[in-house]
Amino acid sequence: MVKIGKIELSDFPLLLAPMEDVSDPPFRAVCKENGADLMYTEFISSEGLIRDAAKSVQKLDIFEYERPVGIQLFGSDVETMGSCAEIASKVNPDLIDINYGCPVKNVACRGAGAALLQDVPKMVRMTESVIKSTHLPVTVKTRLGWDESTKNVQEVAERLQDIGIQALSVHGRTRVQMYKGEADWTLISRIKDNPRITIPIFGNGDVDSPEKALEYKNRFGVDGIMIGRATIGNPWIFNEIKHFVKTGEKLAPPTLAERVAVCRRHLEFSIRWKGPIAGVFEMRRHYTNYFKGLEHFKPFRMRLVEGMTFEELDEILNEVVLEYSEALC
Repeated sequence: MVKIGKIELSDFPLLLAPMEDVSDPPFRAVCKENGADLMYTEFISSEGLIRDAAKSVQKLDIFEYERPVGIQLFGSDVETMGSCAEIASKVNPDLIDINYGCPVKNVACRGAGAALLQDVPKMVRMTESVIKSTHLPVTVKTRLGWDESTKNVQEVAERLQDIGIQALSVHGRTRVQMYKGEADWTLISRIKDNPRITIPIFGNGDVDSPEKALEYKNRFGVDGIMIGRATIGNPWIFNEIKHFVKTGEKLAPPTLAERVAVCRRHLEFSIRWKGPIAGVFEMRRHYTNYFKGLEHFKPFRMRLVEGMTFEELDEILNEVVLEYSEALC
């Protein structure tokens, strides 16, 4: 069993990575139903939260069916991050996570996210501020380093564990790499092999199949795996990995009817969370991913994107099942 503070997870937990404009409550709901063990909110700007910005506040929404769930914060000011940890703790998540890994320009070039890898002392002060401001376990997500010449994640792991973080997730790329090239898990493995390290270490980057998940588990010895982009339009990857790790056999891929059913559930959760107008609008970005690989799907996708009500969209989804089931016969 893997433990983060008092949170008890499975022997080899699978985590849903926090992804901006993806891992909102509706998406987390379908991932939870399909095997995710621990999930995180989209990252929340500390500056936005302090200003009570509507978008940042809405990202604090969590629901009982998601647990355990963590709220992820990012920012560049030490005191502000501490204050935001206090605010986030009041909505009663299971943990607080700090983002020291986001590589995008709007975040890193403002001194937040992966930028803190260039200033480890400040990273330590910021982490201490968050830990002192909450009664909850604090975890961190980061990268190998800023660039190839400054891969300092092993030092980061020791120093942050020493001040009290309860788990560390590492993406196997530098900030300069962004999401290009192949993720390197070698340093992640070295952290796990370090006898000083006693907290759970989770690996992240390029795990997109059950076979790769099992290979990385055995090869790098991590306590669990965090999965990001491979879950988009594919939330059942969690159960597929769990089945393969347990049995060595692959689950049959979801049928078209099963894909439609999960898409419909996602739509239902989206409407329940954001209402009948915004919920329908927010769902539009997901249809292409749910039905990737279906030939000549564009007319259906256009109708789904243009649909305005659940009833209309539900009927289109039923037509998708009928159209492609007949084509497969």
